Amino acid sequence: MAANWFDIANTDAIDTPALVIYPERVQYNIDLLKTMIDDVARLRPHVKTHKSPQVSQLMIQAGITKFKCATIAEAEMLGQCKAPDVLLAYQPNDPKLHRFIELIKAYPDTAFSCLVDNMASAKAISKQGVANGLLIDVFIDLNVGMNRTGIAPAKAFALYQQVASLPSLTLKGLHAYDGHIHDHDYNERQLKLIGYMQQVLGLIEQIKKAGYPQPVLIAGGSPTFSILAKFPQLECSPGTFVYWDKGYQTAFEEQPFKTAALILGRVVSLPDDGKICIDIGHKSVSAENELNKRIYFLNAPDLKLIGQSEEHLVADGGRDYQFKVGDILYGLPHHICPTVALYERAIAIENGVPISEWFNTARDRKINI
Repeated sequence: MAANWFDIANTDAIDTPALVIYPERVQYNIDLLKTMIDDVARLRPHVKTHKSPQVSQLMIQAGITKFKCATIAEAEMLGQCKAPDVLLAYQPNDPKLHRFIELIKAYPDTAFSCLVDNMASAKAISKQGVANGLLIDVFIDLNVGMNRTGIAPAKAFALYQQVASLPSLTLKGLHAYDGHIHDHDYNERQLKLIGYMQQVLGLIEQIKKAGYPQPVLIAGGSPTFSILAKFPQLECSPGTFVYWDKGYQTAFEEQPFKTAALILGRVVSLPDDGKICIDIGHKSVSAENELNKRIYFLNAPDLKLIGQSEEHLVADGGRDYQFKVGDILYGLPHHICPTVALYERAIAIENGVPISEWFNTARDRKINI
């Protein structure tokens, strides 16, 4: 009988809980992503999921040259990898703006850009550009329904004109994140996406008619990637695809990425009849969802989770369970992005054997800058 894809031969040498990564599956996901779009130049993956130099290098080796990130540390990690084009999908204000300026100076091989959604921030960025002799690339951040940051497309043209007139800024285009669209039904996602894209495309026509260059449009995340990939020209920014997780595997079946990151745990106690305690607490797996949507055990799918605290997870295995203290469990997180941020490093597994450590370098708020 063939071993499961996730089985690790010498788990006795691995302390738990541990984040384990399967590089062959990571590479598969990168290769698959490239087949889902007509031009690799339209890919701008978000690195918030993996935060890893090794994964970033795999993407660069695959011909991906554009990236998106959310923190200065993620941007610096990409600068260290000599990524050609990096968007900080955040609006930097003091002191983050000063760090962003230092980032641009420290990594001249990388073209950095950032977001703006108001004139006060745009003027502050412009002022720093003038003071430091820099020409800074910016994108207007659009609110297309997430209601978190950004300006409504209907109000964005006036801001576009104002930002375009500021010194030391190059207005590259528009950024539209649709993280509020995560319906399981593909057609429902498509309808909602088309609804906001009509507004954004109308704004683009208004910009072009006013004599401005064709704006670059960066849009979407993993849930809408397979839809946005069919639109011409715009850049797509999926992130979770690279590791995938239980939540997206269940919700977005039309995207056949492979789960490539697991949490390795152990049974540490048998506190009561049918109950087992596992060493995967809040500090080990993303805990923002309800208890039954935090982790799924591939080699114990019938476990019923009944309680979790900082260091422990209690599950009901039924009265006839066969679990013993020390048993290894392979946990697939429901939400991989914040789970990765809980670990400073991951153990890379090939052919069932640990081969190296991959540091999640950008989980830190600061690397050097």
